[in-house]
Amino acid sequence: MTTDQDPFSDIRPFKDTEVAAVLNALLHNDELVGAISHYKVPKLYHWLPKFTKSMVRIGMARQFGDIDTVRDFQSVVAGFMKKMIGRTTSKISCSGIENLEQDGAYLFISNHRDIAMDPAFVNWMLYHKKMQTVRIAIGDNLLSKDYVSDLMRLNKSFIVKRSAKAPREMMKAVTQLSAYIDHSIVHDEASIWIAQREGRAKDGDDKTDPALLKMLHMSGRKKYDFSQIGARLNIVPVSISYEFDPCDLSKAKELAVLAADGVYEKSEFEDINSITAGITGNKGNVHVHFGDVITEEIATPAELASYIDQQIHKNYQLHDSNLIAANQLDGISEAKQREFKSRFDSLSDEQREIAINMYAKPYFNQQQTSE
Repeated sequence: MTTDQDPFSDIRPFKDTEVAAVLNALLHNDELVGAISHYKVPKLYHWLPKFTKSMVRIGMARQFGDIDTVRDFQSVVAGFMKKMIGRTTSKISCSGIENLEQDGAYLFISNHRDIAMDPAFVNWMLYHKKMQTVRIAIGDNLLSKDYVSDLMRLNKSFIVKRSAKAPREMMKAVTQLSAYIDHSIVHDEASIWIAQREGRAKDGDDKTDPALLKMLHMSGRKKYDFSQIGARLNIVPVSISYEFDPCDLSKAKELAVLAADGVYEKSEFEDINSITAGITGNKGNVHVHFGDVITEEIATPAELASYIDQQIHKNYQLHDSNLIAANQLDGISEAKQREFKSRFDSLSDEQREIAINMYAKPYFNQQQTSE
């Protein structure tokens, strides 16, 4: 199918009819097989790389043999997710999902703390309520390898072209993205997940970028007023809260460098390391709250951003870590306070203050919203 026939072919998730060919390509991708071999059996791979890759490829082929559709692939992902939750969380809970229609198509706009786990936890909640899983927005800056892009698109991810720099290219990419999101919800009746702004809220301050909301209206700006965007796309603010952020120390160090030097240069594999740490690290208690569908007509992107923020802040489930950081210590044992603060023993005074403030910010945002 050509781009003229399918205007979203270069960014959309794969369709069921494409799954077999994509899996076959992944099976024969030597770099992917090597990466899996190195992760699964590093010592054997070091001494016998060809043999190890051969064994891993056989295992992949066996698992791929049962996958014919995107849903089949996501069932395999759900198996890995179950193991990850068992190893890295103390408790996982959800609220607000009971207010959503079982077959509804929504635009879930959530706060953004973790590259991979934010949409994964949203999907986990929907999957277990037997609701459709979401199409996930992911920046092309995270897709440096073709096989990574293929894996993500098998898991219903669609690509946000952040690498476009020339004005004409940027406008084309933004309009295509806007049209795809609108098409997904209005025509395909498929839900979407997107973060409230580009990049994680490394300082803990969850704020929606009005530019994101302008983008949502871009493709339809000649057809309907911005005030209709909430009802048209069934926007649902989502609050995701982690008791512990596996990337808190690295975020604090980055923000300290940024504060001191005014600029921070990422290392080559920093995003991949952050994704790995977010998946494998201890998260303690995790809560996902699905807010109210926005049906009000809100005139401007700035006003809508503020409205979304109010829901996210109000519905953020505060953990003991947030309360300790905000010095709200009633009912929290001294032992628990010491345990939390010991997370930051390896940091400098400046870095430690940033890390503490990162955990405290959701409390103060919630207080401000309730005033």
